[in-house]
Amino acid sequence: MRTITAICLLPFTLSAQTISVKLKPIAEGLMAPVAMDAPKDGSSRLFVCEQTGKIKIIKNGKVLEKAFLDMKEKMDAGGKAYSEKGLLGIAFHPKFKSNGRFFIYYSAPTKDRNSDHRSVISELKVSANADIADYASEKIIIAFEQPESNHNGGQLAFGPDGFLYIGSGDGGGAGDEHGSIGNGQDLNTVLGKILRIDVDSKSPYAIPPTNPFVTTPNAKPEIWAYGLRNPWRFSFDRKSGKLFCADVGQNEWEEIDIIEGGKNYGWRVMEGNHCYDPPRGCNLKGLTQPIAEYSHETGISVTGGFVYRGKSMPAFEGKYIFGDWKGSMFYLEEINGKWTMHNMVIEGKKNNDCGMNINSFGEDESGEVYMLVQKTTGTLLSNGAVYLLSRQ
Repeated sequence: MRTITAICLLPFTLSAQTISVKLKPIAEGLMAPVAMDAPKDGSSRLFVCEQTGKIKIIKNGKVLEKAFLDMKEKMDAGGKAYSEKGLLGIAFHPKFKSNGRFFIYYSAPTKDRNSDHRSVISELKVSANADIADYASEKIIIAFEQPESNHNGGQLAFGPDGFLYIGSGDGGGAGDEHGSIGNGQDLNTVLGKILRIDVDSKSPYAIPPTNPFVTTPNAKPEIWAYGLRNPWRFSFDRKSGKLFCADVGQNEWEEIDIIEGGKNYGWRVMEGNHCYDPPRGCNLKGLTQPIAEYSHETGISVTGGFVYRGKSMPAFEGKYIFGDWKGSMFYLEEINGKWTMHNMVIEGKKNNDCGMNINSFGEDESGEVYMLVQKTTGTLLSNGAVYLLSRQ
């Protein structure tokens, strides 16, 4: 059995203090909803990615019957009972209202015999009908091979700097098994990284000159930060600009990081704040530790969320809301540079457990936060839903 050894104390604590929240149903009957974004176009529409390939629009409180986009024909089939492949991310260009551009992240078949599939980030445009995308407009921006079926990342988000950030997992399997040091620590692969590209100044993209590894030999210049296992949802705090990222752990620890350019977040040397490879006595030099972690006694797979900047829940102002795939909800609070993790009480539910799988979180134009869930694992049933987090 692998031994996990704690090495130092981090500036965060676990607290029994809680704030209650209500879950207000917004949409039901979705097929494995895994990502959401809202264009800043004044329409108040919510765009939800179903893992099976469709993007559904929630408009005026209803899910539109016709999908905004259906990418199923271009995707890897994946599995039905459980799969980490699919349509995994969406991000609208900051100037979507005028240019109609948006970006998606999906799993596609590969011709490489050494690969399970490939991850594709594409640009598309909206059609003359604002509720329908132009399927024929697809332009592949970047694609990379995935040796295994799992740990695909999938998050897309535009930063305050106008650049597109991309989350990629370590290539899957277990223990970051590919390569002598693992993909997370290897700067010569985009796997296990946060990438940053410029989709405006050159086609298909340019490398921002301030990316940290532009001049580093044998390093991919797209890399913004590294040492990640499976970044499952990151988001920018719309007030501070900080990038919060949830990184799914191996067998023991789940973590939340604040991502900064050029930093190494430890995987596979570290799992959370604990030695992984080697299991004890690892070298911490040059590694950035998480702002929070929790063990598998608390959850099994972290799902990243948002720093709350809406208006309807002032008690959550500035707090980072997130959850665990098994159904638990939490928030982080920073006081004098120290982070405290709290359980979030869900009204009508047992303690902080919503009783559903928490796939993802979303944020609307006004900063209100939503939770994307499904009642059972897999893509066999349309039992997914979107809930608005509310205090009323």
